[in-house]
Amino acid sequence: MQQVTAHRLAVWGDPISHSRSPQLHAAAYRMLGLDWEYGRRRVSAEDFTADLAGLDRTWRGLSLTMPLKEAAYRAADSRDRHAQLTGAVNTLLLGASLHGFNTDVGGIVDALAEQGIRELGRVRIIGAGATAASALVAASDLGAQVVEVRARRPERATGLVDLGERLGAFVTVRLMDEPAEGVDLTVATLPSGTVLPDEQAARLSEDGGVLFDAAYAPWPSALAQRWGSAPAISGFGMLLHQAVRQIRIFLHGDPDTPLPDEPRVVVAMRDAIA
Repeated sequence: MQQVTAHRLAVWGDPISHSRSPQLHAAAYRMLGLDWEYGRRRVSAEDFTADLAGLDRTWRGLSLTMPLKEAAYRAADSRDRHAQLTGAVNTLLLGASLHGFNTDVGGIVDALAEQGIRELGRVRIIGAGATAASALVAASDLGAQVVEVRARRPERATGLVDLGERLGAFVTVRLMDEPAEGVDLTVATLPSGTVLPDEQAARLSEDGGVLFDAAYAPWPSALAQRWGSAPAISGFGMLLHQAVRQIRIFLHGDPDTPLPDEPRVVVAMRDAIA
């Protein structure tokens, strides 16, 4: 049980100056009438354990970004299903025990639903990192049973193949420029600012269906600019909705319990960084 004095929160990562989480969370807490503080701190993977141990009872929770999601997973005493599947924790609820959550998966699902996408068949994921694992779980939650992973180094995607087996999804791994069957949705999880060669971008877009790009700043991303006639969806929706789920956790302890007057809270969050 959280102490009544627990009112401090922050996002940790390295780098962290670019994070828009403070604006999102501050807007939500104003709407909810909560006198909570939400800041940011640059924390390296090497310093994470010591910095976490140094928090006192005024701390309620943490949002974690790269490169801390795996360290937060190891630090958690309990983990939700999405964290267990992905091996990554982006939210820690503090107290007598540390409860870890991965709200990136739900953030992707909610962002796609906002665009009218609530069911998937074939999906392509570009990239093989932590966000790719969240994208794979989100695709499975939306019914996808066939997932194609495109990676510059296919050996890095072996974990995604194993994860697909656990989810009951058939996952194949291909190089960026290999031909393949078309898909309903492409999820790009490449670092912001990545520019693919023109031939690769053209091949991916010609049979890639709708593009959901985890990148959101700057927008449109380099890939979205070359996506062709199919829609391209910014990763801002993922950022927004994973934050909504974090705030649910900090308030209720549950990522699925809606906030009071949640639609108005979401509008205020969106307006804060429009």
